[in-house]
Amino acid sequence: MCLAIPAKITELKDGNLATVDILGVTRDIAVDLTPQAGVGDFVLVHAGFAIEVVDPGYAQETIDLIKQFPELAGEDIPNVEESSR
Repeated sequence: MCLAIPAKITELKDGNLATVDILGVTRDIAVDLTPQAGVGDFVLVHAGFAIEVVDPGYAQETIDLIKQFPELAGEDIPNVEESSR
C-alpha cells in the first residue's frame, strides 16, 4: 500500500523543486505535477513528488488519521496550525 502525506511548501526552488515541511521534517520534493502550487500551499507528497494541492482542512484531517497510528509516524506530530507559524 502507498500513502501520500500532506506537506506544506516552505520554499520554491529552481528546477521544479520545493522544500516542504512533512510532519515537522523538511524535505525537497518535485512539483512537476503541481505547477500551480506555491509557498504556503499544502500538497500531498508521494515518492518525492507533490501529486495534488489540498486545502489545510483536508491536510489536518489526514494528519489526524496518521496520529491514530503513531507506530507509523511517531508520537510528536504537529498540527497544521502549528506548522503554519
